[in-house]
Amino acid sequence: MPQLSVIVHGPNAQGHLTELLDSLAAHPLPDAEVIVAAVGDWARETAEGHAPETIVVPLPDGTGDAAARAAGAARASGRWLHFVHAQDGLPAGAPRLIAERTAELDRADTAGAAGPGKPAVPVDVLLFDHVTTTWRTASAPSRDGRHLAAVGRAARPLDEAADLLRLTPLLGNRALRAAFWHAHQDRLNSDDEPLAAHAALLCAGRVACLNQTAYEHRVLRPESLPPRAPEDRLALVDRYEALLPLTRDRRAPRAVLYDLMVRDLVRTFAREDLPDPVAREFFRRASLAAVRWRPEDHRRPPGPDGVRHALLEEGAYTRYRAFRCANRARRAARTAVRTRRRKLGAQLRDHRYRRALSRPLDPRLAVFAAYWDRGVACNPAAIAAKLAELAPHIRRVWVVSKENAALLPPGTDHVVPGTRRYWETLATAAFLTNNVNFPNAVVKRPGAVHLQTHHGTPLKRMGLDQMDHPAAAQGLDFAALLARVDKWDYSVSANSHSTRMWQRAYPSRFTSLDYGYPRNDVFYTADARAVRAARDRLGIAPGRTAVLYAPTHRDYEAGFTPRLDLAALADRLGDDTVLLVRAHYFYGGTASPPAALRRSGRIIDVSAYDPVEELCLAADALVTDYSSIMFDYANLDRPIVIHADDWETYRTTRGVYFDLMAEHPGQVARTQEELTEILTSGAWRDAGAAKARAAFRRRFCEYDDGRAAERVVRRVFLGEPEEALPPVLPVEDRTPAPTPEEAVA
Repeated sequence: MPQLSVIVHGPNAQGHLTELLDSLAAHPLPDAEVIVAAVGDWARETAEGHAPETIVVPLPDGTGDAAARAAGAARASGRWLHFVHAQDGLPAGAPRLIAERTAELDRADTAGAAGPGKPAVPVDVLLFDHVTTTWRTASAPSRDGRHLAAVGRAARPLDEAADLLRLTPLLGNRALRAAFWHAHQDRLNSDDEPLAAHAALLCAGRVACLNQTAYEHRVLRPESLPPRAPEDRLALVDRYEALLPLTRDRRAPRAVLYDLMVRDLVRTFAREDLPDPVAREFFRRASLAAVRWRPEDHRRPPGPDGVRHALLEEGAYTRYRAFRCANRARRAARTAVRTRRRKLGAQLRDHRYRRALSRPLDPRLAVFAAYWDRGVACNPAAIAAKLAELAPHIRRVWVVSKENAALLPPGTDHVVPGTRRYWETLATAAFLTNNVNFPNAVVKRPGAVHLQTHHGTPLKRMGLDQMDHPAAAQGLDFAALLARVDKWDYSVSANSHSTRMWQRAYPSRFTSLDYGYPRNDVFYTADARAVRAARDRLGIAPGRTAVLYAPTHRDYEAGFTPRLDLAALADRLGDDTVLLVRAHYFYGGTASPPAALRRSGRIIDVSAYDPVEELCLAADALVTDYSSIMFDYANLDRPIVIHADDWETYRTTRGVYFDLMAEHPGQVARTQEELTEILTSGAWRDAGAAKARAAFRRRFCEYDDGRAAERVVRRVFLGEPEEALPPVLPVEDRTPAPTPEEAVA
C-alpha cells in the first residue's frame, strides 16, 4: 500500500495538466501513486501520455470537481489522499514532503495508543503552505505560514487550534487520511471547494501542520472563464449555513468561522456590483445568517467594520449602501490629497537635488549605505573602517533610515533618506558605496565613483538571471535594474565564481575587484581574545558547543519560521549545546524560540544581533540551508551542515547557479532526524565533512585572506595601481581565527 495517493482531477484547463504531470514524472516517489481523474478527451490524452506512471480514470466532459475527486479516490490505494486540481501545480519535491510527514504522523499515532485496544484519536488532516500563480504573477507566497507556525508540529484537535480555519480554504493545501475521506465523503466532497476544505477540518479527529510550501494554486484569468450569474453569489450564504452547524457546542471554531462568514459576506457585498434585486436578496439572507449564528460573546470590531457588521445584522440595506457610498467618497478625497502632496514634495526634492548637482564634487566626501539603509553593516562597514585608518581626511557619511538612526554607533555622521541634506550629500560626494543599489533618482556624475560591494556569494540566481524565475523576480523592472548597474564603476568579488556570475547577471562595463569580501577580513584578523569576547557577549559559557542556525529567505514563503522543531533539537543535543537562531533580515522579526529554552540558555535568538561576523566567530559550527552565510563561515574552516529539506522546491522556484547537493561544504541533512543524527553522532566534524569543506573553501574562499578592505581602499579611494596592492594569499597559506576551543586553551 503506497503512503500517498496524488489524485489529479479536472479538465486540462489551458494546458496546465501537462506541466503538472511533467513535474510529477521528473521527481518520482516510490511510496506514492498518481491517479488522474481526467475530464474530457484532452485531459485523457494528456494523462495517457504519462502512463504507466499514472493511473488514468477517463471521465466525460462536464464532470464536476466533486464527481472527479470521488472517481479518483475510488481507484486510490494510498493511506493518505492529496487532491490536486488539474490546473494547479506541485512544487518540486512536494509529494516527498507530504509522504514523509504523513508517515511520521502514522508512526506517532501507532506509538501514541492510549492502551490495549484503545487507539489514540488519529490525525485525519495534514495542512501545509502554498503559493499562488495568476495570469500576471508567479508563485506569490500565501499568508498562511503564520498560522501553521503558531501550531507547530504537534497534532491537536481543531478546537485547540481554531485559527487553522483561517488558512486559505483549498483542498490542495491539505492531505486527508484515506479512511477519514471514505467515512465522511458525503460531507467532504462538494463542488464548492472552500466548503469541502473547511468541512475537512471541522470533521477531523486531529489535525497536523507542515509549515512548508507543497502546493501551487493557479488562478485563471476571469475573462477566460464562463461568466458567473449574479445569483451565484447567494451560494456563499449557503456555504456557511452548511458549515456552522458543525460548530455546535464548539466555542473556538464557531467564533472563527463566524468571523470568516461575516468578513466574506461584507466583502462580497462591497466588491460585487450586483443588480438591485439580487443585492437585496443577498443582503437579506446574509443578515439572517449573521443573526442566527452569532456567538453569545461575540464582539463587533471597532471602527467602520463594526458599523458594517451592525448594519448587516439589522438588515439595514439602504443605510448600508449609503454608508458604503460615503466611505468611497471619503477615500477618494483622501487619495487626491495624498497624491497632490506627493507631487509637490517630489517637485521640491527634484529642485533641491538639481541645484546641488551644480556644485563641484567633494573629493573628501564618501557616502556609505548597506541593506537598503539599515545601518552600518557588511562590506561597506568594513571598507569605511579601513578608510578611517588609511585615509582619515575623507569624511564618511552613512545613509540610514529614520527608524534605524537611533541604533547607530555614537558619533556616526549620517543622513536620512528624503531629507534636504540627504540629496545634497549624494549630489556632491565623490565616492558612493553600497551593498545593494542607490535609488533610481541618484544621478551618476562625471568623476564620481560608485562602488558596489554586494552582500554574498551567489548560490541563487540574481539580476537578469531571474527573468526565467518570476517567483524570485516578483515584478522586478529589469530595465531600471540595468540603469542602476550602469552606474557602477567597481564590483567587489570574493571568488572567481562570483566574478563570473556578476558579469552574467549584471552585464555592464564595471571593473571587477577580485580582492575578497572586506566583511570577511575579521575571520583572519580576530585573535583568541576577540573570539572569547564574542561568546561572552552572547552569554555562552566556556565548554559549551555553540551551533549557529541561519536559514535563508524563501521567495515562496511570506514570513520566517524555523524549519526545525527547535525545542526537540535542543533536547536531543543536550545541555552542553546552545543554539544561536538567526532569521533572515528580510523578515524583520525574530525566531521566537520557546520561553523555557530561552530561560535555560539553550536557545538564543540572535536575529537582531549585529554584526553577524561576531556570531560566526562565536559559533563552533554552522547549520544553514541555502544562505550565503555558508561561504563566509567557510573562511573559519569550522564545520558546516546543510539542512536542505526543500532543495528541489528552492532550486526550481528560485533558480541556482550550482548544485549544492553535489558541491556542499560538509554533511547534508534532508530531514530533521538526519540533522539530529549528524550533530549527535559527531559526523558534523568527521573526516568526510572536513574533506568536503576543504574543496568548498578552495573554490569559494578564493580571494578572502584578511586584507580585502585594504585593497579596496587603496585602489578605489587612494587611486593606487593594481600592482602596488598586497597579493592574495593562497588558501592553504592562510590562518583563520582560532576556534572557540582553541581560544579557551
